[in-house]
Amino acid sequence: MDIKIVMTAFWTIFLAELGDKTQLATLAFSAGSQSKFSVFLGSAGALVLTSALAVLLGEAVSRVLPLRVVHMAAAVGFVVIGLVMLWGELGKPATP
Repeated sequence: MDIKIVMTAFWTIFLAELGDKTQLATLAFSAGSQSKFSVFLGSAGALVLTSALAVLLGEAVSRVLPLRVVHMAAAVGFVVIGLVMLWGELGKPATP
């Protein structure tokens, strides 16, 4: 196991997940539940499963496409998402 890769993945995903819709949904479930540990188990399990699927898909894609192409596709995807989000915000009226 490469601890550098583990820590890079951990901190990248941890920081990316702060305040996202998954965390907010978990917060809402927790606020309305009597069993906070059940909410934790359910949300943690979902995150583990989606991460496992991403790792398996990443491995499959890396067998077909060069790593450079995968990185470029991810970069373009992030830029497009950012532009769409920015465009949506620019079209909204300013709030005081």
